[in-house]
Amino acid sequence: MRTDLFDYHLPEELIALRPVSPRDAARLLVVEPNAAEPLSDRMIGDLPELLSPGDALVFNDTKVIPAELAGTRERDGASAHVSVTLTDRIDANRWHALARPAKRLKPGDRIVFGEGGDVCLLGSLTATVEARGREGEVTLAFDFSDASLDQAIHRLGAMPLPPYIASRRAGDEQDRTDYQTLFARAEGAVAAPTAGLHFTERLMQALDARGISRHFVTLHVGPGTFLPVRSADTGGHVMHEETGTISAETAEALNAVKGKGGAIVAVGTTSLRLLESAADAHGRLAPFFGATNLFITPGYRFRFVDRLLTNFHLPRSTLFMLVAAFSGLETMKRAYAHAVEQRYRFYSYGDACLLSPGSGEGEPI
Repeated sequence: MRTDLFDYHLPEELIALRPVSPRDAARLLVVEPNAAEPLSDRMIGDLPELLSPGDALVFNDTKVIPAELAGTRERDGASAHVSVTLTDRIDANRWHALARPAKRLKPGDRIVFGEGGDVCLLGSLTATVEARGREGEVTLAFDFSDASLDQAIHRLGAMPLPPYIASRRAGDEQDRTDYQTLFARAEGAVAAPTAGLHFTERLMQALDARGISRHFVTLHVGPGTFLPVRSADTGGHVMHEETGTISAETAEALNAVKGKGGAIVAVGTTSLRLLESAADAHGRLAPFFGATNLFITPGYRFRFVDRLLTNFHLPRSTLFMLVAAFSGLETMKRAYAHAVEQRYRFYSYGDACLLSPGSGEGEPI
């Protein structure tokens, strides 16, 4: 499919730079393609009445690490400022990362993050560049390992805000709370599963009272979630790989919900991609542990997920392609045009949609 089919215009002022407070005060656009009124303006706090007793919400419990590190490259007595975003851990002391500007780095360079000296005393951390790729990716070998390295990263790192926020304001301590879900548990993500940011204890209690069960899976969100599709056709795009886990107990519980006629409601595209990766052709969910690079575009037949709660996504992104596959491309274009007209707040700190499948869902164009 042509990538330009997934384009739309968004006024810059609609990009949310901070979340609303409280979190469940965000707006919610309900999209029901087969209803007489396919679009309705609600609030996140209305979610319990928009779902039915016996339905199941599936959350991604990944936890964002403070993966942004600012440092100084040292080489032959010369220094230069660089910043890196850790992307995935290789072993006890090595990480893959994205560097900016990467042209300042070459294998063998030493980077000092922090103020110099031992991290426990003066707040610094040192790494050696082992390799550099063509697209800014580097392999870093740190002088610390295991728990000591984790402690240093947490002390020196900043939350890896999406580029559309980071380019307009600096990150701060508030982001360490704002850019983390209520139920974040398993460390490993460098981007938040943002649909989950809307949930508060109050909302969770209301969902419990309504008889809607909650279940947790883990998909460690990588930086590729923000990358645009650069090829002219979706067939030329290589999807980033992310690591996920669905326990046997969770798979069994969700299959039971499905068997009783309850709806499986994925909270976020990350939860949906993991569930669909683990479901077989007959719509039964299996335990899962490993990597997925599932790329969902119109033409995909959904096996397990019945509804999707998700934020608004970037033009030409894999995530906008996913929601177009779920509810229909024309439906989602109308939904986004409505959201722009009604001044919804977009992207990671913005408002949300509750999507139902369209009758033509999955049909390619």
